[in-house]
Amino acid sequence: MDIAGVRTAFGAAGLSRLLKDIDYVAKDAIRLYTKPAGEYDLSIGASRIGGVPDVPPDFKWPERNGVPQAFIAQLAMEEVHAHDLHGELPARGMLWFFYDAKQETYGADPADRGGWQVIFREDYAGLQRMTAPADLPAESQFKAASVSFANEVTLSQNPQLDVPGFDWSDDEVQKYETLLSTFPTPEEHGDVQHQLLGNPQTIQDDMRLECQLASQGVTDINDPRAKELSKGANGWQLLLQIDSDDELGMEWGNTGMIYYWLRASDLKKLDFDEAWLVLQSE
Repeated sequence: MDIAGVRTAFGAAGLSRLLKDIDYVAKDAIRLYTKPAGEYDLSIGASRIGGVPDVPPDFKWPERNGVPQAFIAQLAMEEVHAHDLHGELPARGMLWFFYDAKQETYGADPADRGGWQVIFREDYAGLQRMTAPADLPAESQFKAASVSFANEVTLSQNPQLDVPGFDWSDDEVQKYETLLSTFPTPEEHGDVQHQLLGNPQTIQDDMRLECQLASQGVTDINDPRAKELSKGANGWQLLLQIDSDDELGMEWGNTGMIYYWLRASDLKKLDFDEAWLVLQSE
């Protein structure tokens, strides 16, 4: 759905007064559609989810406590660029995403750091398809899929955190939640939701404060450092959301999702080393 469709949906839901806040709650995102494919049917260097990555000769497969991490995706920025409406992502290069093969890091604990990797190379040459490490658990070796991209508008699931001077009535909040429950359409709402940028499809609570605190070594909201740190929570933005996907053999917790987050300031610098991951599930 595009922004014109969102405006129409607000009107139909009896939320015309809230159109004043549309720029705060509606964010452009890039939808990732997958098509299962044979490992060697995919071109070297093409975007993919699952399978094994195509990497430069000096690439080292990330590990967690001596166990290889699961390969999640590689995204060729040249393929993404036409859909990056606000120029938030690199115009060229490759992003690789990995995650703890044992799914023992959820993002709430500072000790989870290192349970995932986001690796960026702007210049990469001599790509070759890796072979999965022999000790990578079989259940963490996912089926390969090609990826196509499409633009869509996503809505905040926590508008009270995004709208300055939040003044929505209880009735308007209820109507907005009803709209969210079938957004963008009842048919599409339950589809697999792989996504770059935009508002996440949260399963539990908003994740930005969790990322801000845990990444700074804080686990308790009552920690004396938490009050000051919390002011920077909205500086985090979604980088990549990967849904549970039966076709690819991906299952995050109980039909959950994994979300890679990054501070907007770090994204502008193309610094992906401080990315934080959160797993949410039912």
